[in-house]
Amino acid sequence: MKKQSKRILFISPQPFFQWRGSPIRVGFNLLALSNLGYEVDFLTLPIGEDKDIDGVRIIRVPNILRAKNIPIGPSWQKIIFDILLVVYGFVLCWKNRYDVVHGVEEAGFIGAFLAKIFSKKAIFEKHSDPFSYKKGFLKNCMLYLYARVEKLSVRMADAVIGTGQGLVDQVREMGSTTKPFHIFDIPSSLSEPSAIKVAELRGDFQNHGDQVLITFVGSFAVYQGVELMFAAIPLVIAQDSNAKFLIIGGNGDEITEKTAHFKSLGCGDNVLFLGKIPPDSLPDYLAASDILLSPRFSGVNTPLKVLDYMKAGRSIVATNIPSNRLLLDENKAVLAPADPQGFANGIVELVGDKQKRDLFGGRLLQLHKDKYNFKEYTTRLKACYEYVLNSD
Repeated sequence: MKKQSKRILFISPQPFFQWRGSPIRVGFNLLALSNLGYEVDFLTLPIGEDKDIDGVRIIRVPNILRAKNIPIGPSWQKIIFDILLVVYGFVLCWKNRYDVVHGVEEAGFIGAFLAKIFSKKAIFEKHSDPFSYKKGFLKNCMLYLYARVEKLSVRMADAVIGTGQGLVDQVREMGSTTKPFHIFDIPSSLSEPSAIKVAELRGDFQNHGDQVLITFVGSFAVYQGVELMFAAIPLVIAQDSNAKFLIIGGNGDEITEKTAHFKSLGCGDNVLFLGKIPPDSLPDYLAASDILLSPRFSGVNTPLKVLDYMKAGRSIVATNIPSNRLLLDENKAVLAPADPQGFANGIVELVGDKQKRDLFGGRLLQLHKDKYNFKEYTTRLKACYEYVLNSD
């Protein structure tokens, strides 16, 4: 593809690269912009794995806190790093002639602010609903403040990208004239599963050939609904001992605690914690599964895991909430009540019905092929950039 002369300053306030939603999506943004011919200076935190992407220069602020990780949600560490992003962003805009400043989450305000100062175009990318992360009085106050800043960012930007329809609707409800673009998430890896590896994994995980492998992928953050899922697991195993749960995600302490918990309940042989799996290996693990779980109970944006599940072509049990319903309905998944017994009943339903598992899995895979893929993602990002660059 012919190179364009347009240059982008892309600012992300999350570690890059890390195995979690926003950094994965940012990686796809950078790859898509590179494929479209843009030159990108990517300003981000000093934490994470370097990735080589043609046409993208990674610039990291200094790690003055000597931090090894940054948790999801508001924190004093993020505030310090956000200040550094402002300073470094200002210097970069002073030295370079950018056409667009693209900011993610709270960096959307940083990007819009810098774009106003230097008379550039601004894109604000919204990944989450601030009130999905409620965790106590102080953090709730910070989230309320962030929501106000987010509204200002929308007004200042030339375009807003929402990762889910619910987030786009939130932008429209703010009453701003800034145009929102729905550029949905896609599966976290472009890699395809290996039939040989899938067979090996099933052999490793199954205690016997009749076991049904049930997998969850995600962090143990409250909004993920993991406590609901953990409460449902013993209820499932009590009804059908052929159910075996594979939990992908969590840190060392969380895994140790939960492993001991299930062992104390007498169902430790039916629950296996695998820790974090690299995104490019994840398709093998999902394809080796029979049922995939999305127990989330809050939020308005599509859970990234549902896109990964869809690509795997495996059946899904999800809580019956708006964010899961953005992609799923009763013709594609079991949508269960967001309580332990109801969720357990939904899992048991699929454990005993292979025909339904295969039917749902096939429909989900077709939806991925038709729409939720990197080609369509790139097309929508291209349309957003062309709108911004051609607007007065």
